[in-house]
This record gives sequence, C-alpha cells and structure tokens, in this order.
Amino acid sequence: MERTSSSGLPARLYYWAGALMVLVAAFCFACKGILIKMAYQYPIDAIALLALRMLFALPFYLLTAVLLARQAQRRGTYQRLTHQQWGYLSLMGILGYYFASYFNFLGLVYITASLERILLFIYPTFVLLMGAILFKRTITRRQYGALVLTYLGILLAFVPNVEAGAQKDLFWGAFWVIVSGVVYAVYLVGSDRIIPVVGSRVFTCYAMLAATVPTVVHTLVVNGWSLLGYPAPVYGLSLVMAVFVTVLPTFLLAEGIRRVGSGNASLLASIGPIFTIVLATLLLGEEIDFLQIAGTFLVLAGVVLIGWKGKR
Repeated sequence: MERTSSSGLPARLYYWAGALMVLVAAFCFACKGILIKMAYQYPIDAIALLALRMLFALPFYLLTAVLLARQAQRRGTYQRLTHQQWGYLSLMGILGYYFASYFNFLGLVYITASLERILLFIYPTFVLLMGAILFKRTITRRQYGALVLTYLGILLAFVPNVEAGAQKDLFWGAFWVIVSGVVYAVYLVGSDRIIPVVGSRVFTCYAMLAATVPTVVHTLVVNGWSLLGYPAPVYGLSLVMAVFVTVLPTFLLAEGIRRVGSGNASLLASIGPIFTIVLATLLLGEEIDFLQIAGTFLVLAGVVLIGWKGKR
C-alpha cells in the first residue's frame, strides 16, 4: 500500500506536486528579466520600475502576513518577535529585496536578459565561498571543480558579448548584476538565522514589506511623484511582474521546498536560465551563439554540483 503524506495525498503525488511547484516558480522567476526589458522600452528608470513592482505586490504580502498571524493565534503558536529580531529581519529584507533587486534592475539597463540570468545564477558560488570564509566550512574537491566549471561557463558566455559590442556599457551592466548576486548571497546566508524562528512564509512577507519602504523613498527622492505619470503598459507590466514574477513564485517555491526539500528544489530551479534564454530569444529577439549555450550549461553543471553536494 502506498504511503500517504501529512496532507492525506499519496506520498509520490505529494512529492511530484511539490516538484511541479518548484518548476513553475523557476519559470516565473525566469520571466523577470524579460518583463523588465519590455518595460525599459518606455521612459522609466530602474528604481521607479522596482518601486512599482513592490507597490503592486505590497497588498498581497500584507494580506498574507495578517492571515498567517491570525492562523498562528488560533493555533496558539503565535510568537512575538523582539525588537532585535524585527531589526534583523528588516535588514535582511532590505538587503535581499531592495539592494539586490535594485542592482539587478540597474544591470538590465545595460545587458541582455539572457546574459543577466546567467551572471545572476552564480550566486550559489558566492554562498559557498562565504560559508568557507565566514564559517570556516571546508570546500571539497567536487565543490572546487564546480567553481571552476561555473566561472569557466561565465567566461564562455561573456566573451561573445564583448566581441559583438552590441550591448551598451556591457561591463558596467555585468558589474551591477554580479554585485546583486553577492548581496543576494549575503541575504541568503544571513536569513538562515531568522527563518527557523518565524517560518519561511512569514519571513518572506515581512522582508518584502520592510524592503518596500526604502524602495519607495528612493524613487521619491530621485523621481518625485512621477510614479503616477507613466504610460499604461508600464503599469500593466509592473502588475504582471508583481503577481506572476514576485508573489506567486515566492509562495510556490516555499511550498515546493517544504515538499521536496531544499536540495532537490535548488536542482530543479537550476533550469531557470534555460527558460530565460528561450523566452529572450522568442520575445525579445536576443541572439545567442554556441559559446553562450556552452557557457550556460557549464554554469548550470557547476551550480547543480554545488547544490547536490550541499544536500549530501
């Protein structure tokens, strides 16, 4: 007789439903760069676009936070956070969803969506290196091999863009995307301390709410009240970005991780750059050659090795 999960579903169905959630989340995240590049066809800068995305997502996270708090109170599991915990959670949210996101949006001003996704996807290598530097974790031979594969893949994917010379300020854009990856890695490493205390869904909601404040303040300082005066397609793209590239995939990924485990989820999500490359070719007309394809697969191989070893 087939085993059942805690939800009453057969264990196999429960697992594969979780795997599907991770894949759908990866696809949604992969659309981010495509939607940003589409929005950049209109007169809007990086911080204003990020602010619109955050503001459209804000009601969903606020409502979810309230519902989760009420649910915890009914179950008698509600836990009040200390001022120090609130401060730490807010700091992590601002790092991950304001600084990392803004640097990412800024990089996409200069480079293609497909190259941005490849560069951004090396953040697991930063997490690995931070673990070795900050927590004295040993890097194994397999992980060293994964690092070599990943950075060789980045080199292969990057070189054709330099030779083509078609992208404005290529190195400047790559710099911002890599900085975004570094900051996001800091966010991931730092959030490990607070997520077990509050839970992943509550953490995500509060972190997004905390990040919305500096994002809106930033755009008000830079652009004043221009958030009310953009072309209609900008608001449509921002709304799609908020719902289908932010809110939906964050909750799908959290539930998928709960069902299949973080290690399996990270391996399944590694298909993300392939989704982005296909979408960028079909929707944005971006060109990709053999070296870029080879570099992409080397990056994915390196990331998969890091994720698989981390699971072990």
